[in-house]
Amino acid sequence: MNEVVETLRNIEQNYKIFQQQQFTFTRALDHTREEAHDLIRPVATIVQVQCYKDHHCVSATDRRILNMFISICNDLRSLCQKLETVHPGDEVTNGLLERCKLLLNDSHDLTAIRATYPHGVVNYLSFEEARGRYGGIVSLLPIVIDHLKEWVTYTKRHLLYQVSHGRAISKKEAPTSQTPRSVHFAACPSISNKDTVQLQEKDFQKFLLENQCPKQKAPWRPPGKH
Repeated sequence: MNEVVETLRNIEQNYKIFQQQQFTFTRALDHTREEAHDLIRPVATIVQVQCYKDHHCVSATDRRILNMFISICNDLRSLCQKLETVHPGDEVTNGLLERCKLLLNDSHDLTAIRATYPHGVVNYLSFEEARGRYGGIVSLLPIVIDHLKEWVTYTKRHLLYQVSHGRAISKKEAPTSQTPRSVHFAACPSISNKDTVQLQEKDFQKFLLENQCPKQKAPWRPPGKH
């Protein structure tokens, strides 16, 4: 789990650097779309960005920022695969992972998704850019990262609950299994000592009765005045 947290933290750092260059990213998309004569349809998929980078980049700056976007997407895919091996998951975590894998699919249409507060990536776009061109593609990374952070938080809390619950059960069961034995051994000497004392007192009284000297009787005198 620590390795997963560290990997996600590194991806977040890379994304923050990318986010600071969002204007460079959208300008690179503008340039490559012009080169590809593809100005009508919105940038809707990851494979579309990959195609622009591979076949329509004429600027090193454009290639660098588009490659950074693709690289972060690949890192997120790898992390999703790792999460499946770290924890078997339940309905919540499996749902989050499936959502992430769907969004990161090369050909999945992203035009309908929008990152909301606290993310402001869509707000940095013009109305036309947000609605018709780049609103979905710039929303992809923050949404996926949020899902993965939620996965980590939920899983850590769930594992912590299991550990603490297991300890509570162990502490609860331990005295139960030992108590009868300890009570038994503690009680037995007490009862035995009491019986022994009572028996000793009876024997002593009996000894006194058997060995007590008989009192001497006064000599008989005839009735009358003495």
